[in-house]
Amino acid sequence: MAGHDTSNFAEHERTYEGFLTLLRWGTGSIVAVLALMAIFLVRH
Repeated sequence: MAGHDTSNFAEHERTYEGFLTLLRWGTGSIVAVLALMAIFLVRH
């Protein structure tokens, strides 16, 4: 891309790190909810 500004790369990296953090917490939360559902909702 002609004229692409690379001075904003630090902000891009910060945003990406935030996205990865959100993704990790979201995935962990879903796994925890599913595990708790399996423990408490499945009748043996």
